[in-house]
Amino acid sequence: MATVYKQSDLQAALDAFKKQPSKAKAAESLGIPTTTFKMRLTEAQRRVKGLPAGTPVPMSEDERKYHADWTAEDCIRHLQDIALAQPNRVITRNHFRVNSDISESTWNRFFGTFEEFKRQAGIKLTRHQHGLERDLAKHASVDRMREITLEKHNWGDAYLRPDSKRYQTVLVGSDLHDIECDPFWRYLFLDTAKRVQPAKVVLNGDIFDLPEFGRFTQDPREWNVVGRIKWVHKFLEDLREACPDTEILFLEGNHEYRLLRHLAEASPALRAVLSDLHGLTVPDLLGLTKFEINYVAPADLATFTKAEATAELKRNWTVLYNFLIAHHYPEGFKMGLPGWNGHHHKHLVWRGFNPDQGSYEWHQLGGGHKQNATYCNAEFWSLGFALVHVDTQRLRAQFEYIDIHDHCVIGGRWYRRTKETTRKSL
Repeated sequence: MATVYKQSDLQAALDAFKKQPSKAKAAESLGIPTTTFKMRLTEAQRRVKGLPAGTPVPMSEDERKYHADWTAEDCIRHLQDIALAQPNRVITRNHFRVNSDISESTWNRFFGTFEEFKRQAGIKLTRHQHGLERDLAKHASVDRMREITLEKHNWGDAYLRPDSKRYQTVLVGSDLHDIECDPFWRYLFLDTAKRVQPAKVVLNGDIFDLPEFGRFTQDPREWNVVGRIKWVHKFLEDLREACPDTEILFLEGNHEYRLLRHLAEASPALRAVLSDLHGLTVPDLLGLTKFEINYVAPADLATFTKAEATAELKRNWTVLYNFLIAHHYPEGFKMGLPGWNGHHHKHLVWRGFNPDQGSYEWHQLGGGHKQNATYCNAEFWSLGFALVHVDTQRLRAQFEYIDIHDHCVIGGRWYRRTKETTRKSL
C-alpha cells in the first residue's frame, strides 16, 4: 500500500530543505532518517506541482526553484532578461536551466517545450516567420537554375540548316549513356550517318549518363566525370565529321537535366569537373558550340520535388516538319501525331490515326548502351536506332527501325559484331 503522509510532515520537510539544502542535515534537523526525509520531500514536491502520486521528479528539476505563483508573463520576462544579458549567446535549455531562477516545472506548465517558450518570448522565430525563411531559401536556391533555363532556351535554334528537298531522312538515336555506349551500336550509328547523310540527326536524350550527379550513391574514388564528358565530345566530333552538313538536334533527357541542375547548384562533383575543364560555358560543356548542335530543352530547371522535375521533363519535345514529334518520353504518343520517344530502352510500336496523316506509327526506341550495364535489364531492353524518311509536302513519315543484335541489316548492307567493328568505334 502507498504510504499516507500528513500535510504537516510534508510541509515540515519542504521548510527544512529550503533552510538546509543538504538532505542529510535537513533530515537530522527534523530528527528522522534520511530515507524517510527523502520520501516526504518527494511527495511534497509532487503535491506542490499537482502531480499524481508516484510521478517521478525529473533529474533536471531543481525543486528549490519552483515558483507556483509565477504566471506565463513572469516566465517570459525572466527568459528575456537572461537573453538580453548575453545577446551574443544562443539560449539553450541547459543554459537557461543553469542560469535562471526558476525550475523547469515553473515554465513548462505554460509552454510545454523550451522551443515554444522561446517563441513566446520573442527570441526565436515564430512558425510563420520560420516558414517564410524556408520559402525564401527554397526560391533563392533555384535562382541560378532559372537563369540557366532562360539561357538554354536560346540554344535550340543557333545552328539551323534548312533543307528544301521534298524527301528527307532523319537519323534518330537515344539513350547512349556516355561510356556505357555499346561499341557496335556506336559504329553502326556513325557509319549510317556517313552513308545516308541525313538532313537531320536527332540525339533523343540521355547521351550523357554521369551517375556522379545521380540520386544513387557513388563511390567518389570511382568517379569518371571528365572521362564521360570527353567520351561524348569525341562521339559528337565523329558524328559531325561523318555528316558535316547535317543539322543536329540534341533533345534534353533526364540525365542532361540533372547535370544542368548540378551545374547551377555547384555541387562537389561539379567542382571536380571544373578543376579539369576550367573556363567552359555550359554550351561548351555539352559540346554544342564546337560541333554546332542545337539543344532542345523547354523544361524548367527550377523545380523543388522529384514529381515537379518529372513533369517538367515531359515538356522536352519538339516538332519537325510541322507534324513529326521528337519526345524523350512516351507521353508524346498522346499528342496524335507520328514520332518517337526514348528513355525506356525498349523498342515498341504503337499505331495511331488522325485525319491529316491517316494511320501513322509511334516508335519507342531501343537504347544505345551496353546491355551488361549495371542498371540494364538485358532480357527486356534492346539496342537500336531509327531512320525516318519524310515526305515534307504530304507530311508523311516512314520508319525504318534498326534492331541491333550481334548483326543487323541497314539499307541492304549486312553488319556483324566483330573485333574490327568494335575497334573502329573506340
